[in-house]
Amino acid sequence: MDLNIIIMFLVLLTTIGLFVFEVFSIDKIAFLIIVSLILLGLVTPEEGVSGFSNSATIAVLALMILAIAMEENGVIHWLTSSMGKIKSMPIYVIAPIFMFVTAAISAFISTTAVVIVFIKIVNQLSEKYKIPQSKLLLPISFAGILGGSCTLMGTSTNLIVNSVAKNLGAEKIGFFEFSLLGITFLCISIVFITLTLRWLPWDNTKNLSTDYEIDDYITKVRINPDSDLIGKKIQDSFLFENSNISLLQIIRGNLIHNSPGKYITLKENDELLLMCNIESLEHIEKSNNLSVHDEKSKDEIDIESNETKTKTTTVLDENVFVELLMLPGAALLGKTLGNIRSFMIKGAIPLAIKKRKTLVNIKERMIRSRKNHLVLKVGDRLLVEISKEELPALQSMENVVLLQEYNMNNKNSDFKKYFSLGVLILVITLAATGLFSIMVSALTGVSILLVTKNLDLNVVYKKVNWQIFFLLAGMIPLGFAMHNTGADMWISEKLLFFLGGQQNYIIIGTLFLVTMLLSGVVSNNATAIIMTPIAISLAQGMHLDFKPFILTIMFASNFSFFTPMGYQTNTLIYGIGNYNFKHFLLIGGILSIVLWLLATFFLTQMI
Repeated sequence: MDLNIIIMFLVLLTTIGLFVFEVFSIDKIAFLIIVSLILLGLVTPEEGVSGFSNSATIAVLALMILAIAMEENGVIHWLTSSMGKIKSMPIYVIAPIFMFVTAAISAFISTTAVVIVFIKIVNQLSEKYKIPQSKLLLPISFAGILGGSCTLMGTSTNLIVNSVAKNLGAEKIGFFEFSLLGITFLCISIVFITLTLRWLPWDNTKNLSTDYEIDDYITKVRINPDSDLIGKKIQDSFLFENSNISLLQIIRGNLIHNSPGKYITLKENDELLLMCNIESLEHIEKSNNLSVHDEKSKDEIDIESNETKTKTTTVLDENVFVELLMLPGAALLGKTLGNIRSFMIKGAIPLAIKKRKTLVNIKERMIRSRKNHLVLKVGDRLLVEISKEELPALQSMENVVLLQEYNMNNKNSDFKKYFSLGVLILVITLAATGLFSIMVSALTGVSILLVTKNLDLNVVYKKVNWQIFFLLAGMIPLGFAMHNTGADMWISEKLLFFLGGQQNYIIIGTLFLVTMLLSGVVSNNATAIIMTPIAISLAQGMHLDFKPFILTIMFASNFSFFTPMGYQTNTLIYGIGNYNFKHFLLIGGILSIVLWLLATFFLTQMI
């Protein structure tokens, strides 16, 4: 084996490992791939940065901007506004309706954008009508993935596979060329998922106090000069006697006592880090001459002590709880509960973090880090306290979804709504008829919205999922490297050796299964870029039509149902729906097997 091929495989394995264990964010991994490939001489500098000018990357960016316009101008909300009318129907009727609508919209608008809107709708229905969101979120995510697989512009994976395949000499795929297959997979999947709803957890009520264990959260207090605690040992105070209060830390000047012992004597101006419930906090305020502080650094408390004292004495009466879902690119990502306040709007008090589960933190539930070890990541939820007057300002936070009942009403004019929908239909028509490519069609649509002032670029800069853009730009050079080193040909030769003389259904089935398994632990876009050159080389070596092999990669890369990490929407609904890994592994796993068998049968008929 050539040395360059060995190096290429090492890069591939390292990349997969970084994705699986989430060592870095996906955009950082993309940059590391670009630099590594260039420095190792596997691609030229021009090839290394070619992903930023690739037509598929630009097309995905334009489609993300269109999706933002559809959401901002109320198109997605309008298309889904009637969903609340089905609240009185049985869950076995509600779920299929939600899935059909989600899939239909996702075929033409970013799946992630559509699912985020449906997360809000389901959350509101759960709050108001006690509809179990855990019975709807996973079906909606799966339906969005399946719907996006029905058209060429439905998902970035389809665009990237088509682009890579064309660069390798294959014919381009038509806009609706595989839609019949996609709709077939969708309908069968909806029937299957509806039958398996009974396996999903029942979560009839959503109680923030229970979900976030607000009765047991971190707060900071300071001992006032006239407090009756001064001079007392901890064992002689309510801090030791009250089982609902835990003293975690004492800050005395520049000294910090972690897990202080019961014989320590309390002094004036001591800062106490307590874990307590709301009732105990109110008792502390009223009875013990203590000043309650939201969690800040010592310097912040010194500078703003007067303002904080005034504000926090009434915060429990005036404020409401708001739940924020972290999306890729959110400004709060990487921040701890202790230092998150400076990155939020004024008046919002962070209370608790609920972690989504990954292979690394599978056992973690509620995180209230007293030592600031743990940070917010994509898919985590942050609970904050904020006054109702300040609530609308949370809407301006980048890549953060508000999951609560106080969302602002859509105030967009009917003209903007219908005009934006018309532009979307125009883009679909131009691309579907082949008059323009998807990239040109999408860019044309964006330009029309900008010129007519139906799209604000400042909003676009904040809401575009730049991580996906950089992921695509960073992964595309990986395809060049595989081709330059001959790694794709080497793999295809080994596959030819094992699959030579086998029936076509064995060949397609094996390729589909390998791609689908890889997409369960690695980004579907990354999987597509890795597997497309291999599929093309395999078809070329067997002198078979490229198209069934290309479609195999398209569908298999998208069908990431058996883990919550394979597709972004699965990651988002993982913690919200109170799911366990087993729900994806069992329901998603069986669905994956069903689709694998069906796809193998149908795609084999095309050879």
